[in-house]
Amino acid sequence: MSDTHVPVRGEDEPEQLREQFRQLLRYRWLISGGVGVGLLAGAWLGITGADSYAATTDIVLRAPTSDPFAPTLSSDKAINMGSERQTALSRKVAEGAAKRLGIGADEVDRLQHGLQVTNPPQTLVLHFTYTASDPKEAARRANALTQSYIDLRKEQWEAVRGSMLKSLQDQLNPVAKQNDELAKQIKALPDGSAADSAYAVQANLLNRITDLRGKITSLKALDMTPGNVIRNAAVPPSSDGPGLPLSLGLGGLAGVGLGLLGAWVRLVFDPAPRSAGDVARAVRGPVLGALPRGSAGTVVVGHTDSRAAEEYRSIAFRLAYDERFADRRRLLVVAPRGSMESSVAVAVNLAASFAETGKNVLLVEADLRTPSLSERLDVSAAFRPQWSRTSEHAEGEWPARGQLVVDAGESGSFGLVAGERVRNVPRALTSARTTRLIAEADDPDATVVVVAPPVLAYADALALVDRVDGVLIVCDPRTVHRADLVRIRELIVGAGGTVLGAVTHTESKRGDAGPPARHGNARRPDRNPPARTAPPTPRPEPERHLDGDGSDTVALRTLRSGDR
Repeated sequence: MSDTHVPVRGEDEPEQLREQFRQLLRYRWLISGGVGVGLLAGAWLGITGADSYAATTDIVLRAPTSDPFAPTLSSDKAINMGSERQTALSRKVAEGAAKRLGIGADEVDRLQHGLQVTNPPQTLVLHFTYTASDPKEAARRANALTQSYIDLRKEQWEAVRGSMLKSLQDQLNPVAKQNDELAKQIKALPDGSAADSAYAVQANLLNRITDLRGKITSLKALDMTPGNVIRNAAVPPSSDGPGLPLSLGLGGLAGVGLGLLGAWVRLVFDPAPRSAGDVARAVRGPVLGALPRGSAGTVVVGHTDSRAAEEYRSIAFRLAYDERFADRRRLLVVAPRGSMESSVAVAVNLAASFAETGKNVLLVEADLRTPSLSERLDVSAAFRPQWSRTSEHAEGEWPARGQLVVDAGESGSFGLVAGERVRNVPRALTSARTTRLIAEADDPDATVVVVAPPVLAYADALALVDRVDGVLIVCDPRTVHRADLVRIRELIVGAGGTVLGAVTHTESKRGDAGPPARHGNARRPDRNPPARTAPPTPRPEPERHLDGDGSDTVALRTLRSGDR
């Protein structure tokens, strides 16, 4: 039995994590699907990487310089590693490597596709990696691409130097020619101010010539090597892939993460209550009990000593000690929507549990649209106790004069006011006779249990809310939405009622309803029984069965047209 209340206090974080993990396991198909996808991806990676070999080379780049040992030289500022990496991946390098390898122009794209160039942080190193299906071919192509890059960069640097040398030489030639002409003019000039002026101009020309020739000399002295190969590519001894076992393991782990993520997303957007705590928060009342799977629809109290029967007894005891119910003991049992099978079974079993404690129990079937309890229970017409009698009524009015006695096995018996089809259901449910009938629970030893149609399907239950002490909601968390439970609570509170709590159940996955009813063919009793009838024949003690063997399906059964 669950003991979940609305204000959950003192719940530590490990318990919350365990609860969330249990909720995630509700979506095992999503987790299994994620694991399957991960294993397939890992198998594909392991198979495709089995024939993949990677060869690597390393180059340390340097800027052109005449003195590599100069303390003021800063190569990291002269070289942009991002630009160098893009140059190494360019088509120009691939075309140069293709010429070295003797590959046609149509294979340049494939050659370029297998190359990967990286730059370790805070270094001037370019890391060339070439991947191919043949280890020797991978090493050969890696070396060819590395050498092609060095040749291309050296050619580019030399082209820049040649352009600068040509520009300086073009500036030097006219200055040298002017100096030669000025030297001839000075020889022809006499000493004086004119000669002094010519000498000053010549000095300026000589300084210009010296500067230009110094620049030309510096450019010619530059070492144009763009870098040094510090590691040549060797034939890789093994494939580059992680291997099939490791790939499957990594794929399985990634699949578990993917499945858990999918289950978490499904859990977040699931409108159904994820746990008993969600049900309790939606109805703002405790979950009084959780019925075993497949037991919602059978009468077990008084006929078997099963786990379901003990659960019903626990629910009855919790209700008996609830101060909102203990004074007058008027209970209304309803379901959210759909069939009444679960709510009827809970109402009948609770009536048998109360009868087992010595109470005079009256079960009222407030279903005036499709009544069937009198045909599905083992009932008989007998002398009615004074507390369960109602006054005379007009013809066709509900409730009728005749009341039935339900045999609950070892639990004893309880009264039944069966439902009848009437023309005006709201008038019958709000009549004074119905009010007096429910008020009979004012007797200290009396208990009235009313079962009504689903709240969200008909307003019949709301017509009885203000005449009972509390409402018990019976629901299947897998099929009901949290919004439905909140709506039911709002309707009940708005009609002047009180929600005592909820009872959860889980329908069995089997399509059949179990073995046939234990009490034989149902019969419709006479609605006008005589005043005195012989007491019912004592029944032998029912045979006890173990829980879960299928024999705990007793009084309730499916009504067929032939049984009528």
